[in-house]
Amino acid sequence: MNTHPGIIGKKLGMTQYFADDGTVVRCSVIESDLTVIGKRTKEKDGYDAVIVGLGERKEKATNKPLAGQYKKSGQTPKRFARELRMPAETVAGYEV
Repeated sequence: MNTHPGIIGKKLGMTQYFADDGTVVRCSVIESDLTVIGKRTKEKDGYDAVIVGLGERKEKATNKPLAGQYKKSGQTPKRFARELRMPAETVAGYEV
């Protein structure tokens, strides 16, 4: 079972579609171009999580500790970064 604990993105708008039984289902349209920045493991950090980033940020607008983390992972600085906690077997499926 592949579970996803959440999503971050930019809301583009709303739409709707009709189900087979004729009911209307309303939903948000979200643009999400997530990049895996890092992983947290139970052995090293005490919990399991994936760190994802969205958008781009200027390098000079990033503080030095964060710039070092991005450089270590070979990524460009991201505008938003969030940790999404999930089970260890799911974390193992993601690559930085």
